[in-house]
Amino acid sequence: MGTKLTDSFLQKTVQQMANKKNNFGAILSVEQGDGKLSWTGAAGNLQADDPYFIASVTKLYVTTIVLLLRAEGKLQLKDQIRSYLSEDLIAGIHILDGIDYSKELTIQHLISNTSGIPDYFAYKQVSGISVADQLFKGEDQSWPLEKVLTLVKEMKPKFKPGQKGKVNYSDTNYQLLGRIIENITGMSIANVFKRYIFDELGFTKTYVYEDVNDQKPVSLHYKSSTIRLPLYFSSVGAEGGIVSTAQETMQFLRAFAKGHFFPKEQIEELKQWQLIFFPGSFYYGIGLEKLWLPRIYSPFKPINEIIGFWGQTGAFAFYNTERDLYFSGTVNQSSGFGHSAAVRAMIQIIRAAS
Repeated sequence: MGTKLTDSFLQKTVQQMANKKNNFGAILSVEQGDGKLSWTGAAGNLQADDPYFIASVTKLYVTTIVLLLRAEGKLQLKDQIRSYLSEDLIAGIHILDGIDYSKELTIQHLISNTSGIPDYFAYKQVSGISVADQLFKGEDQSWPLEKVLTLVKEMKPKFKPGQKGKVNYSDTNYQLLGRIIENITGMSIANVFKRYIFDELGFTKTYVYEDVNDQKPVSLHYKSSTIRLPLYFSSVGAEGGIVSTAQETMQFLRAFAKGHFFPKEQIEELKQWQLIFFPGSFYYGIGLEKLWLPRIYSPFKPINEIIGFWGQTGAFAFYNTERDLYFSGTVNQSSGFGHSAAVRAMIQIIRAAS
C-alpha cells in the first residue's frame, strides 16, 4: 500500500469532493482488501456515519439477489419475463414499428439494460418534460410499477430486445425485476433484501425506504436546491430505494466482490461490457457498471477496471481490481454534475496507492 494514503491525504480528498460547485457535503470510505487500510471521513454538511439514499447503487443488490435466486434454481437469466409476470401487466410494453416484442423479453435483457424498454424516469413525456424533471423541481410523487408501465406503453422503445450492440439505461427494467423477484419469493422487495443481504451481513443502518414520514436519510440536493422525495423513494425499492451508510455499503461491496454471496468467478460472467453515454459515460454489463476512463487519467500506470455502481444521488460503490481497493460514499448531488468529484477522488487514491 502506498505510503501517501495518510489520514490527512484522505481527509483532503473528501474535502475536495465537497468543494465542487453544488456539492454541499461528501462522505468517502476507502478500504484495501488486505485490511491494511480502512478509512471513512466526511466534509461539508455531512457526517461520516450519516444515512443517505444510495439510489441506483441499489441495483447492485438486485444483481446479488438474482444470482442468489439462480443458485437456488428459482430463475435463469434466459427465462422470459412472461413466466413470472401476468400477461396483462406486460402486454404492449415493447411495441416497435408495429411489432410487439413484449413476450420475447428475458431477465437478462432487463438486468443488462438490453431490453430496449424506454426509461420512464428520464424520457420526455408528451408534455415535453420527464419524470426526473418533475421530481427535481420538488414535485414529489410515487411511481409504482403499474403507473410506470402505463407511461412506458405510450413511449417508443429504443431497439429490439437483445439487438446486437445496443444498450440503453432504463430504470423501468429494474421496476420489472423487482416485481419478478417479489413474485418468485412471495416477499416484498424490502423483505427480500433484508433476508438475503441485510441480515446476512448484520446490518443495523441499512433498509429499504418505505415510510414517507422517515426523515433519517440526509436531505438531497439538486444543483443549489434542497429536495425531499419521500413519495418517490418509498415507491422504487428495487430501482433505487435503499438507505445506507458508507460503511455498510462498503461491507456489502466487499462481500459482493470477495465471493460471500456467490463464487466470485461469477463476476466475470457479468462483464459483458457495452458503453453507455447517458446518464454519464460508463460501461454496463449484466447488473454491473465499469467506469469509463480516458487514458489521460493514468497514462503510465494503467488503472484497469473500476467496477461497481453509481447512484443518481451522487452515491457510489466501486472497487479497483488491480489494487484491491474499495470505495463507497456520496457527494449527495442529484444533478449528475457532482459525480466527477467522486471519480477524481478514486483516481487520486489509486494513483497514491500505486
